[in-house]
Amino acid sequence: MSVKFDVNNVEEVSISVKDDAEGKDSSTKRVKSVQFVIDKVEEQDSINSDDANEEGSPLSSPAKEGNLTYSIEDEGNFALYAEELQQRPRIAQLLSKLVLYEPLPENPNKSDSKASKKKPKRAKMGAIIGVYLPTLQNILGLILFLRLTWIVGTAGVGQAFLIVFLCCCCTMLTAISMSAIATNGVVPAGGSYFMISRNLGPEFGGAVGLLFYLGTSFAVSLYVLGAIELLLNYIAPQMSLFGEVQGNPSVLYNNMRVYGTILLLLLSFIVFIGVRYVNYFATCALVCVIIAVVSIYAGILSSRSHLCVCTIDGVVLEGASEMYQCPDAQDGHCYPPFFNGSFANASGCSADNPSLLDAFLGTRFVNVDDDNTSGWALVEPQCSTGIPGLTKTSIISDNAGSNYLEQGEVRPGQDGEGPQVSAQVASSFFVLIGIFFPSVTGIMAGSNRSGDLKDAQKSIPVGTIGAILTTTTIYLTCVLFFGGSVAGSVLRDQFGDSIGGLVVAELAWPSHWIILIGGLLSTVGAGLQSLTGAPRLLQAIAKDDLIFFLKIFGRSPIGGEPTYALIMTIVLSECGVLIASVDSVAPILSMFFLMCYMFVNLACVLQSLLHAPNWRPRFRYYHWTLSTAGAILCLSIMFISSWYYALVTLVIAVVIHQYIAYRGAEKEWGDGIKGLSLQLARYSLLRLEERPLHPKNWRPQLLVLCKLHPTSLIPCSPKILSFASQLKASKGLTMVSSILEGEVVDKASQLKAAKETLKKFVDDCKIQGFCQVLAAPDVTAGLAQTVQGSGLGGLKPNTVLLAWPDSWRKKQSWKPFIRTVRAVMAVEKALIVTKGINWFPSNEDKWRGNIDVWWVVHDGGLLMLLPFLLCQHKVWKHCNLRIFTVAQIEDNSVQMKRDLRTFIYQLRIRAEVNVIEMPGSDISAYTYERTLLMEERNQMLQDLRMSKRKKRGDIQHVMSSHHQSSTATNLNVPRWRRISDSDDEDRPNGKPPQTPTTPDTPTLTAAALSRFTSATSSIMEPSSQTGLDIHEENVRRMNTSVKLNELIVSRSHDARLVLLNLPAPPRHLEHEDNYMEFLDVLTEGLERVLMVRGGGHEVITIYS
Repeated sequence: MSVKFDVNNVEEVSISVKDDAEGKDSSTKRVKSVQFVIDKVEEQDSINSDDANEEGSPLSSPAKEGNLTYSIEDEGNFALYAEELQQRPRIAQLLSKLVLYEPLPENPNKSDSKASKKKPKRAKMGAIIGVYLPTLQNILGLILFLRLTWIVGTAGVGQAFLIVFLCCCCTMLTAISMSAIATNGVVPAGGSYFMISRNLGPEFGGAVGLLFYLGTSFAVSLYVLGAIELLLNYIAPQMSLFGEVQGNPSVLYNNMRVYGTILLLLLSFIVFIGVRYVNYFATCALVCVIIAVVSIYAGILSSRSHLCVCTIDGVVLEGASEMYQCPDAQDGHCYPPFFNGSFANASGCSADNPSLLDAFLGTRFVNVDDDNTSGWALVEPQCSTGIPGLTKTSIISDNAGSNYLEQGEVRPGQDGEGPQVSAQVASSFFVLIGIFFPSVTGIMAGSNRSGDLKDAQKSIPVGTIGAILTTTTIYLTCVLFFGGSVAGSVLRDQFGDSIGGLVVAELAWPSHWIILIGGLLSTVGAGLQSLTGAPRLLQAIAKDDLIFFLKIFGRSPIGGEPTYALIMTIVLSECGVLIASVDSVAPILSMFFLMCYMFVNLACVLQSLLHAPNWRPRFRYYHWTLSTAGAILCLSIMFISSWYYALVTLVIAVVIHQYIAYRGAEKEWGDGIKGLSLQLARYSLLRLEERPLHPKNWRPQLLVLCKLHPTSLIPCSPKILSFASQLKASKGLTMVSSILEGEVVDKASQLKAAKETLKKFVDDCKIQGFCQVLAAPDVTAGLAQTVQGSGLGGLKPNTVLLAWPDSWRKKQSWKPFIRTVRAVMAVEKALIVTKGINWFPSNEDKWRGNIDVWWVVHDGGLLMLLPFLLCQHKVWKHCNLRIFTVAQIEDNSVQMKRDLRTFIYQLRIRAEVNVIEMPGSDISAYTYERTLLMEERNQMLQDLRMSKRKKRGDIQHVMSSHHQSSTATNLNVPRWRRISDSDDEDRPNGKPPQTPTTPDTPTLTAAALSRFTSATSSIMEPSSQTGLDIHEENVRRMNTSVKLNELIVSRSHDARLVLLNLPAPPRHLEHEDNYMEFLDVLTEGLERVLMVRGGGHEVITIYS
């Protein structure tokens, strides 16, 4: 076997394969040559982020690899799939793309020839480096160093343990849901936003994504304020610009605003010049955090009894001032300062200190009246050990209870005085949850790095859950250790005023500088991480084009970096910095993150319950009940921590969701909301099938049969779509269907084009419904099939709307019309026929006038319901409804009118009621003349249906004789009653026929009567149904049409719309053309008519 490659250029490759196997005769050698002509592959365009496969999936556009054409001279292994291989990738190519798959680059438009030649760098990070440590760094930090001791002292050990446990449970349940979602496929850019939007749809994704972005932006503010608080309170108090910081919150807040703005600008500059510097700093900050946590545990195990604090009646004083300090402990005990004999010079924590006497004079005396003494005495200040360590076992029991205080209190209901350390902010169990929760956020760090992981399906669950378990253990043990090693009065000292430093720092071993430096670096590092991630999150949202005014933030003008998004993040973060309080910013941050976590849990619940075929997460240790518990817990924490912040957050989310839904997010991400809609639709359809619909719930579900022009494929009567929208008023179901004559294989392209055109007309008319275009060899059969098969279950159309064929005499279009009427009646659907549809109003018109209903027979109430529904639309809103009913000679018209008025009143319909008496049953001469013309015309059509051979010889004779007969007959017919074969578009200037006045009934001349007798005698056939001759039935039907038309025209000639009952078509197919004549006479002289026929069911009721 030899293979020869002849490569002439990059555009053509020739391959020859010869079978040279030994032992084979040369005559049996076969030569197989395959020539591949490979077009030069042009540089691919950047993938449009608006496409459904925007993540850059290797399955998105296989045909864009280049045009591969080849000819196979002999049979090959894949000759059967030759056509498929021209359009689809080979298996080897597909697998290579899947293995080398990477998310979209941040700047796909940037052309770099050198970079394009480089091989993609494979991710090497595992669970520890890529997920565990970054998540650990994002969780541990600010709150642990600055607020956890205060939370333990205020809430007590038991409630503080519960607070930490609830918050950690919330993040653990969210991490389980996130692991399931993150292992159900590749998560490119966007992190949590990507997971939520692709699982809950663009509406929820955009709303929650923006809230998560706001939370990340305010996280920058929180870390910046925490860093400045560490700097000014404990590291360099002399840097204060507005005076002493200790004990002066307002001075601290003003300094935090100034220095916070400076630090924010510095961090922004670092992020702007390059992300790699942020990554370098992150490693240093992580090491500092780990060392700081280890030093806390080391300090807890060692005694810190040398630190003494001054207390009066159990309330600590500001020990930072030498005026109230205690000497260092001696022999493990704290003693009051030595009295030098001079009362005026006494200082420190002593009852002889005049400053203490002045501060508490008359307020801290207690009654010591007993058997031996009487009077008042001052409660003396005492020096006690602030951090006795774990050696004193009674500490944890003393700190078990809660001490929630209002701002300025030292005990519940007791305000602080003088140098006493009082509460800086009001506290409660719910408030502390909101303050502590930001310390457990940051669990999304692993999912955001999915593109850098060697095995994201394994690393994300292991690393994230491992980091949460580690931090949960650290927090819970710290709660127990803080409560068992630090005095309660010191724990409640929020800023460490009693000891002159940070409580956690004084607890650490070997030096408090480890905590101060480590805490400062960790907060700055976390701030850099948030300031780096927030602009990219906003850029991802902007690139999805969900909100039009965010488009500018999707641009990358400098080096692919989201510069505009970074500027927006800086502005929002500065708003948080100006608040200048960690305790005020933390609840806001908690709301945004809790909202995001809640929707992550809901996404997992939705996908788990729907059992979508694509829901195949590698992480198996999840269940929808756990995700439901996580979502409920997130929502509960939102409201119990700050119900007004929760309401504001929900309102913002609802507004964004409704805006995206109103604007129309044209995205198809295969989200769970679409799956949920399908499940709900299935459930609703099954429920609708269980029992028949009650008349109170009945509404016309329209099937609009719209005829399309054969060449332009536009609707022949577009006004019928406007009328459908007016009748529905955006309620219920509407289906618009058209039929193209031909085979579906031949009409495939026309069907697609016709559907797009029809959809455009449907959207322009603001019809909320569906449209379909079908192909059928016979239009009549296609219409019948459409009437039968449209819809599904309980959502099948119950009313058919079609237009009257105006040119039915010329084009013989009455056959499809009557067959459709028969099909509608056979399936027991209601029918509405519009006549004069071209003169119906458009959706922009506003008409005034009368809508007249001519109620001849009861059809289930549809004739009454339709005008009421029309009047709900702005076009017909100002029209008055008039109802006419026809009474026979034997009816009591007075009682009939009274009953009709009562019936209309009970229907809650405002209408004018009229009862019209039908004239006598005498047949006028005009009726005979009209019937004669109809039957002569039918006879002519029967003659024209002769065989082709006979027709050639006799057709001229038939036409001439018919012309002479019609001319003679028309002489005796009134001018306004003559039949015209022209349709509406043939009238001059496109005007409708003028409304005639009722003429005198003409007399039947002897010549006409003789002609009528001779014409009908030859076609008289007995009727098997009624026993009457056919011509007698025609005469009587024509008589009804003429008389009803005279009544309607005389009273409704100026009506904007006339509604009347549609008569049933004849039982015999050979008399269908007579039916069209009857309807034409019935509606002659009326401009706009609705002929209505009910489906045999009651559709309106007088009961509530």
